[in-house]
Amino acid sequence: MKIAVDAMGGDFAPLEIVLGSIEAIRENPHMEVVLVGDEQQIFTILKENNEQKNPRITVYHASEVIGMDEHPAQALRKKKDASVVVATALVKDKQCDAVIAPGSTGAAVAAALFGLGRIKGIDRPTIATPIPTVNGVTVMLDSGANANSKPKHLVQGALMGSEYAKLLLGKANPTVGLLNIGEEASKGNEVVLATYPFLKKLKTISFYGNVEGRDIPKGTVDVVVCDGFVGNVVLKFAEGLVTAVAQLVKDGIMAGGIFAKLGALLVKPAIKKIGKRLDHTENGGAPLLGVNGVFIICHGSSKAKEIKTAINIAGDLVDRKIIEHIQKTIEVEGAFKYEYDE
Repeated sequence: MKIAVDAMGGDFAPLEIVLGSIEAIRENPHMEVVLVGDEQQIFTILKENNEQKNPRITVYHASEVIGMDEHPAQALRKKKDASVVVATALVKDKQCDAVIAPGSTGAAVAAALFGLGRIKGIDRPTIATPIPTVNGVTVMLDSGANANSKPKHLVQGALMGSEYAKLLLGKANPTVGLLNIGEEASKGNEVVLATYPFLKKLKTISFYGNVEGRDIPKGTVDVVVCDGFVGNVVLKFAEGLVTAVAQLVKDGIMAGGIFAKLGALLVKPAIKKIGKRLDHTENGGAPLLGVNGVFIICHGSSKAKEIKTAINIAGDLVDRKIIEHIQKTIEVEGAFKYEYDE
């Protein structure tokens, strides 16, 4: 297993990206990584960690980087030697099995689309993000790839999300819900109203019906489908809420006197377990489903732990043949896919 890692993407590149890659191969003796980016900076970090001669770490030089504030399509046209572009090309050319892309989500999606192309039958790729719930994990998609989706994009997302949930959750028939402002089939905007009957007709998913925002943390369904604008707002709100609640609890304990502090010590182990479940860094990254290759998008603020986890996720998806599973599902539903209203 050989994973291409964009070592220059994100707020803490290349240090945290390289450290996370080192941790991943130390834990997994069957894994190799190709670090793509400024070779001088990367080699310096490897040398500082006594990994400069590790045969399972390769450095592939790329002279350019796409910044978080750059327009993705324009940057891709101008920067042909950008690290995310070069890393993606390594997968396209079969030199690597998957890509890890921290940094600009827009640049990552564009690089994957232009570099790997789409799976036949998929119009737009979608980002599938695991969200911790009281019942385990719910996969939400799209969480940021497409701000404006049509019914066919949501239907294709449901198909891909269901296949991903089967691999991630180990469930033979995961339930799929359509995110809406109410449970009734008559509610929602034009896109959601048009999507509902199509989802009911699908043969390869277990469609639950409409779900509301509160159903996500409750774990009402295994997969939640929405457009990328709504999904990204939900995701960022959830991340901010967890941080805010943790701070409020801490402030309350500090202001509560000696008994509050003693009580906090007693429940500290339980709080740590809850915090770990809610920590978005435990997920590492989210797969971009629908492109013709395993492509993991990481948060722009990713540190070593998240990169290590993302590499492990990528290896798992390659092993479990996620692309082949999606292709098979699309083929089964193939006669239906062109019936969507544009």
